[in-house]
Amino acid sequence: MYNASDLKKGLKIQIDGEPYVVIAFSFAKPGKGQALYRCKLRNMINGSQFDRTFRSADTFQPANLREKKMQYLYPEEGKYCFMDVESYEQVFLTAEQVEDARNFLIDNLEVEILFFEDRPLGITLPNFVELTVVKADPWVKGDTVSGKSKPVTLETGYLIQAPPFIGEGEKIRVDTRTGEYMTRVKD
Repeated sequence: MYNASDLKKGLKIQIDGEPYVVIAFSFAKPGKGQALYRCKLRNMINGSQFDRTFRSADTFQPANLREKKMQYLYPEEGKYCFMDVESYEQVFLTAEQVEDARNFLIDNLEVEILFFEDRPLGITLPNFVELTVVKADPWVKGDTVSGKSKPVTLETGYLIQAPPFIGEGEKIRVDTRTGEYMTRVKD
């Protein structure tokens, strides 16, 4: 059980049977009466946000969340299929649940899926993935007019800026948190 004094940004709590995450928090102590805790909460299932004020005597259940290691298999009609690496059970996540992670999903990539009870909520990618460049403009030695980077298209269709020496067919390491080029991968 959490008390209102335990509230902080990023805390995951359960209200009326649904998981919420605290995205903003402030504390106020009026001259008389109880302390007030003002929170901005986001529903982890549907994404709705709202403000709520709690008193110091209020208590909360921790959200029943767990992460499972799963493997990405394939996309199907706007959904993404993942398989539990232990039980081989398959779970589908919607495009809204996957969000920008779809830019880095390649076959057999192991990810962490966040579950509330038995409902999948979202995905956590590894910090770095290795992707193949499928389209890159050729680099002309001495071409300094275009700057220090050029756009390249990755096997997932994602477009990023990479150094001018990166060519088609090369593997590069990409930071999934920022979506930026990190380094060229040597075989």
